[in-house]
Amino acid sequence: MDFIPAKSIISGYRENNNWFGTNYNMNIYKGCCHGCIYCDSRSECYGIDNFDIVRAKENSLEMIRRELKSKRKKGVIGTGAMSDPYNPFEKKFSLTRNALESIDNSGFGVAIATKSDLITRDIDILKRIKEHSPVLCKITITTADDELCKIIEPNVVVTSKRFEAIKKLSDEGIYTGILLMPILPFINDTEENIISIVRLAKENGARFIYPAFGVTLRSNQRDYFVKMLDKYFPEVKDKYIKMFGNDYMCSSPNARKLYNIFSNECKRLGILYKMNDIIVDYKKGYYNEQISLFDM
Repeated sequence: MDFIPAKSIISGYRENNNWFGTNYNMNIYKGCCHGCIYCDSRSECYGIDNFDIVRAKENSLEMIRRELKSKRKKGVIGTGAMSDPYNPFEKKFSLTRNALESIDNSGFGVAIATKSDLITRDIDILKRIKEHSPVLCKITITTADDELCKIIEPNVVVTSKRFEAIKKLSDEGIYTGILLMPILPFINDTEENIISIVRLAKENGARFIYPAFGVTLRSNQRDYFVKMLDKYFPEVKDKYIKMFGNDYMCSSPNARKLYNIFSNECKRLGILYKMNDIIVDYKKGYYNEQISLFDM
């Protein structure tokens, strides 16, 4: 793995962020080797050359410590938006783990998005952070079928392993849930898949599921996605081209029906699924502040 220079790692403060209520964003790694066929971070607009090659930012730990000391407001630091913080190199280099230790020592909270079960390695630190600040773990799950998972997310642990990670985190009192996204039209947008995921979420202690019943496509990301469709789902490729053309937002034709099925099942099982409810719930008891939120 190569190390690349960076001017900063933790973003400036944002108050009342509608995306899970995070106040800062942190990306230690650049690029991702999970190979997910739908990944938006592959898009040209993010300026990540050779996206499938993981690189780490030089002197990241020193920079993170320095930047945390300079922040005038405490808050929740989000990570995993552009590159999974638990890629395979993390097992050796522990850059995310060391960053979490700095976050703990500095009195900040954390919101992590990942597809990897390696996150369970850091339960000890997450529990320490939880003592003083909000902790949120978001595990992306798109299909209940491990075999389909191997096709659309080829270089990351299968769904069943991710559910095991959710259970381990939840059993340790870590606020954990699911990013149910993307739901790919004509591939995993079935009633059976959605109901299976919600029920498995309940069985494994997930507190929430936040969905997106579609996929966004643009520029070279679209080209890559269509290439993968041609390889693995040739019967679906023409449907995408005919229905969506160059559209950015490609919603499932079943989106409304699936959302109704999904929301009813979540209500029945007591799982949160609206953004405002999730933010309020995982931050409950930490802050006495007014939060401007949005609802789906």
